[in-house]
Amino acid sequence: ALPPATVKADVFRPADWQTLTGDGSIRRLHLNHGQGDQAFVGTPAETFLRGTPKPADQTFIDLYYTYLNAPTVGRNLLGDTAYQKLMANLKPGEHAIALMASGDYSFKGSGYVRGGIFDRIEVIQGNRSITFHDLDHQRVRDFELSDMPDMGEKDIFFIRQDAGFDPGSPWQLDLLVRRASGPLDTEFTRFSGNYSIPDNYVDRPEPIIEQPIWVQVWYDKMFQIVILSIGLLVLTAIMLFQDILVRYPRILAPLRIGFLIYTVVFIGWYALAQLSVVNILTFTHSLMSDFSWSSFLIDPMMFILWCFVAISILMWGRGIYCGWLCPFGALQDLVNKAARKLKVKQIEVPFGLHERLWAIKYIILLVLFAISLNSLETAEMYAEVEPFKTAITLRFMRDWTFVLYAVALVAVSMFNHKFYCRYVCPLGAGLAIPSRLRLFDWLKRHRGDCGTPCQICANECEVKAIHPNGDINPNECHYCLDCQVTYWDSERCPPMIKRRRRYEKASRTPQKNNPPNAASAAGATPRNIPINLVE
Repeated sequence: ALPPATVKADVFRPADWQTLTGDGSIRRLHLNHGQGDQAFVGTPAETFLRGTPKPADQTFIDLYYTYLNAPTVGRNLLGDTAYQKLMANLKPGEHAIALMASGDYSFKGSGYVRGGIFDRIEVIQGNRSITFHDLDHQRVRDFELSDMPDMGEKDIFFIRQDAGFDPGSPWQLDLLVRRASGPLDTEFTRFSGNYSIPDNYVDRPEPIIEQPIWVQVWYDKMFQIVILSIGLLVLTAIMLFQDILVRYPRILAPLRIGFLIYTVVFIGWYALAQLSVVNILTFTHSLMSDFSWSSFLIDPMMFILWCFVAISILMWGRGIYCGWLCPFGALQDLVNKAARKLKVKQIEVPFGLHERLWAIKYIILLVLFAISLNSLETAEMYAEVEPFKTAITLRFMRDWTFVLYAVALVAVSMFNHKFYCRYVCPLGAGLAIPSRLRLFDWLKRHRGDCGTPCQICANECEVKAIHPNGDINPNECHYCLDCQVTYWDSERCPPMIKRRRRYEKASRTPQKNNPPNAASAAGATPRNIPINLVE
C-alpha cells in the first residue's frame, strides 16, 4: 500500500467562502424534507406517529464539511492564531475536519451527551469507517469568514492516527437519519457526501507499480534459473554438434552420465522441476477456459523447462526431454547402467510384443484426459500412475504404498531398460503426439544397409526404438545417440568397415600416371585417392 499523502504546509492563499466552496475545498450536503421523507417510503417509519408533514422543499439540513489541515482552508476559516493552535494540538498522523450546518436536523443530535458517541455522522474511506467520540470533538464559536452563511452548528472533529486516514485519498461523510417505526423500533437511512482534497493542497507519493507475484519468485530462484539455463545450453550444444561428439565416445559417454546425474540431482531432487502429465492437462484446460500466463510463470523452473521442451520437440522430437531432462527417466537410466556394469541379465520382450506395448501409455493418457474433462482434480488423483511425485518431488518420503510402487518401477529398470518410460508413461505419450511436427531428421542412417541385413543398432538400442528394417521411430527414441556412435564407428558398423577398407586399399595404391620410380625421381610423394566416408 502507498504511504498517505502529506499536506503542503507552505501552500496558502487568501480565500473567501465563495472561493472555498467553489473550488471544492468546502463541500456541501443539502437535503430538504421531501428527500428525507422519500428515503423512508415503504418502511414502517413512513407513517408511524407522523404529524403534519413539513413542506417538501423546506430545508431538512444544509451541511458543509471540509478538511482543516490544509492551510488554505484552515487559516482562512479559523484565522492564523486558532489554526496554529489546532495544528500544535494534533499529534503526527492526526487530522481535523470541520462540520457546519443549519436546518431542522442536527448532525450531532443528543446521543453523544449520554453515551459519548456521535451516532449521526461517520467518515468512510475505502473499507474503513471512522466514528467520533466526545474526546474527538471541539465546538467552534465562530469562523473568520465574513461572507459565510449563518450556521447554527459549527464543530471540529479529530481523526486519530489509528484510523489510517489518508488526506490525499477520496473520502465521504455519511449522515445517518433515524425515524421511529414502532414503540421500540427505529429505521435509519444514510445520506452521503463525497470529498476529494484539491491536488495543490497535498503531496502524493509516487504510485508503486506492483509487480506480479511471479516476478518476485523469479528473483528468489535466480540461482536455480542460472544453473538450469547453463545445463540447457550445454544440452543444446551437444545436440547441435552431435555429429562431432559421437565420433569421440570416450568423451560423449561420461558427458552423458554426468548430465544424467545433473538431471536427477539438480533438476529433480533440488529444483523439483519434474514435468508431469498433470501439467499437460492443466494447460489444456486453461486454453479452454480463462488462460493466464501468470499461473504458469509462478514456477520458473517448470516454465523454462516446458519452453525448452516445446522448442526441442520441433527440432528433435520428444527424445531430448525423455532421454536427457526427465529426472525419473534419468534415474532409471543410471540404475540400468549400474546393473549392466554388474552384469545383471537384461530381459527384453520380442519386438512384435514390444511394439504393441507402446500403446499402453497412449491409452493411459487418453483415459486421464477423459477424466479431466469431468474433473481435473480426479484426473490429478489418477495421475499418480506417474511415480514422479513420490520418487522426485518428495524424494521417496511418502506413504509406503507410493514408495513401494516407485521403488518397484526403478527396480524393474535394472532388468528392462526404462520399462516405465517405454510402456506406461502418459507424459511421454503426451510429448510424442506433437513430436510428429518436428522439422528435422538429425539421426543418420546408411541407406540400403541399416536393417537389411545389419541389426547392430537395433540390437544395441536400449529402448528398442529402431525397427528391424532399420528405421528409427521418433516417437519412441530417447536420443541417447548410441546408434550415432555406431554409425561413425569404422570398427563395428559394417558399411563403415567396408568404406574404411576401401579407403585403406586406395591409400596403398599409387596413381597410374605417377609410377613409384618416377614419383621418387621427381622428389614427390604419391597422392592418395580421396574417399568420401559420409553419406
